[in-house]
Amino acid sequence: MVQFFYFHLMPWPHLPDDFDRREPTAWVTFSNRHYDPRRGHALYNEYLDEMEYADALGYDGLGVNEHHQNAYGTMPSPNLMAAALIRRTQRAKIAILGNAIPLRDHPLRVAEEVAMLDVMSGGRVISGFVRGIGCEYLSLGVNPTDSRERFYEAHELIVRAWTEDGPFCFEGKHYRVRYANIWPRPLQQPHPPIWLPSQGSTETIRWGAQRHYPFVSVFTSYAQTRRLLEEYKAAAEAAGYTAPPEQIGFAIPTYVAETDARARDEARPHILWLFRRGLKMPPHFLVPPGYITEASLRKFLASGLRPPGDLSFEELEQGGYILVGSPRTVTDRLKTMEKELGFGLFIGGGRIGDMPHDKAMKNMELFAREVMPHFKPPGWQTTTTS
Repeated sequence: MVQFFYFHLMPWPHLPDDFDRREPTAWVTFSNRHYDPRRGHALYNEYLDEMEYADALGYDGLGVNEHHQNAYGTMPSPNLMAAALIRRTQRAKIAILGNAIPLRDHPLRVAEEVAMLDVMSGGRVISGFVRGIGCEYLSLGVNPTDSRERFYEAHELIVRAWTEDGPFCFEGKHYRVRYANIWPRPLQQPHPPIWLPSQGSTETIRWGAQRHYPFVSVFTSYAQTRRLLEEYKAAAEAAGYTAPPEQIGFAIPTYVAETDARARDEARPHILWLFRRGLKMPPHFLVPPGYITEASLRKFLASGLRPPGDLSFEELEQGGYILVGSPRTVTDRLKTMEKELGFGLFIGGGRIGDMPHDKAMKNMELFAREVMPHFKPPGWQTTTTS
């Protein structure tokens, strides 16, 4: 059985008409003079309405994430969004995908906030940990060469804070706490589930497999996703176990309409907005010096992947960067992907790029009512979407 998560980036769709010609990026240096808080107020309410509706439609979880200083995703604090959703949803898990813990100077703040959310939600929180992409280090003035060390150290402190009776002393290279003693403690024991959304560095894959953390492949081609998940499964075998489906995650922008042709026509401009505008950034923003290791850089270069922003809609579809079609087409492709990849966690976005609210609502309704039941026990839909 597959668990389905409705994931939202909460982008800023109102880019200036001359963006493509005048702006080199939607990240870091794209001026915030282009942000209108009044329009932002309306957008946040639309975005939350969509996620709340996903809970009513029977999605297993709602996904939020963290990005800074960009038009791609206006969610610098996923924990704030999780708090808003907790009080207005009843059943779905709240997946924070995730907190960029190396960007924080105080990891205990993450431990406290996630513990609060877990208690408030009655144990519905999933705690994703990410390093944050290279752009975030430029936006927040954090040395990217320390990224991985800070990630491992912050993770250790947070998990200890969740699981050990306090107070205890933590003396690390980057973080030092004399009295670690968080209140409240998380409801889920020993701690909320930890996921690792990633574009697939070798180090992250091995580290996550050793700890039995679910790995979620994001924003890459289907062939590359398959290679990354095989690498994760091999790392699990090396650690002495076989990774079950509930540890294998697959994330892909998905759009469903009444027919294949209509789905392509409706999705095309918004898919291209996502990859050509929302993800528009120079290479030195994406991968600043020191952000990734030589081994991971060599693996990335050896993949031979073209930047997805250089691809046409047809190339994105053929390469498996996106999943678009009628309910029958999307169901059939998902069944094939499930068999080939072995995933038990599917993360799909319902509002892509600058997609309008009504189109996003139709997309999520069709997906929930005509695709998801094929991956659930008989009778599932009538008991969860009444």
